[in-house]
Amino acid sequence: MSETICAVATPPGRGGIGIVRVSGPACRDVAQALLGFVPSPRIATLADFRVIDGEVLDSGIALYFPAPASYTGEDVLELQGHGSPIALDRVVSYILEQDVRLANPGEFTERAFRNDKLDLAQAEAVADLIASASAEAARAATRSLSGEFSRRVRELDQSVLTLRIYIESAIDFAEEEIDFLGDREQHDQLAAMEGLVKELIERSTAGLTMQIGLDVAIAGDPNVGKSSLLNQLLGEDRAIVTSTAGTTRDTLHGELSIDGLPVRLTDTAGLRLSEDPIEVLGMKRAEAALEKADCVLWVVEDADENAAPPEEYRVKTLIVRNKCDLTGSRPGFLGEESFRTCALTGAGLAELREGLKRVAGFRTGSDAFAGRPRHITSLKRAHGALLNAARELSARQGELVAENLRVAHDCLGEIVGVTTSDDLLGEIFATFCIGK
Repeated sequence: MSETICAVATPPGRGGIGIVRVSGPACRDVAQALLGFVPSPRIATLADFRVIDGEVLDSGIALYFPAPASYTGEDVLELQGHGSPIALDRVVSYILEQDVRLANPGEFTERAFRNDKLDLAQAEAVADLIASASAEAARAATRSLSGEFSRRVRELDQSVLTLRIYIESAIDFAEEEIDFLGDREQHDQLAAMEGLVKELIERSTAGLTMQIGLDVAIAGDPNVGKSSLLNQLLGEDRAIVTSTAGTTRDTLHGELSIDGLPVRLTDTAGLRLSEDPIEVLGMKRAEAALEKADCVLWVVEDADENAAPPEEYRVKTLIVRNKCDLTGSRPGFLGEESFRTCALTGAGLAELREGLKRVAGFRTGSDAFAGRPRHITSLKRAHGALLNAARELSARQGELVAENLRVAHDCLGEIVGVTTSDDLLGEIFATFCIGK
């Protein structure tokens, strides 16, 4: 952290504006060498970016943020020039000659974390916001970045710590006549904390599904309406639809958002016995798509009462009884994993979309946080520890209650970075882009 780092902070490619960010103790020296002066703190200053011999590399806006009032908590110099990859590279190359090195992925945000400008959950929310695939996912990431998720975790953590101190005090003064472990208040506190953890798990899980989305394969026999279903779900004619069986020979892909849930659809070739080498190859690709999917929409004709998906598919499978317009049956929800649709008109697709949301564990309009798998794992471990603590409290086992509260306390601390190893920090920030 004693080194000064530099990187381009805007995406690769050409654009109207390109930003170079510098952070560390040499920022003032870099500004003097590149601009000929140090800009006034937090004031946008028009300047030429030039080298010592007077050659102008670019021109634009220079911003200087002295420590600790900056993103990283260090001196930060931000140069907003033209979005030319060549111009940006020339500026960076010159800066790297000034006892400055190129930043590692996520190093700016890592420095913000280590300088207590952000906790770990907020730092992760930065990457989640950048990667948001929907407005709902962006809201969830912004909610976490603002510190709301961290605040809830810290409040819960403090409640666990307070009860842990009380229980350990009861153990130390066990000879007193007062039955500390028999107080109803402690049981109520544990029940309240358990409820808060469950709420955080639900809201974090909802946010995670917004980020990772759902991979869905559309499969079934030939000519049951798989491609029509793909087109209707996407709202466009992505696949060729004909009455000839086996029209789809290759996998077709499309993406949509269901109330903020990213869904990646794959239409597959109809599965049947065939000697056509092209069709056989298409079916092999269909099988591969089914193995990778989180969920399979197995499409059958509504008139075929005995149709069912093969038993060997181990992923979640929803049966779609299509072509209900030919049977006159009412479209919509039939059961937990069964739907009736008409892919030509779109009838029944609203219920099918709701079914896909249930498969993903997604709730519309939820006040989700930008959850990550490690957050949910830690929360579930904390939840289990609190359940154990409640059980041991009922058995008047004070030492075991205190130990389970310690486990819950550590698990909650992992989320915001209080008890996080350097190895995990390295893995987290390695997923960031270079300039962030």
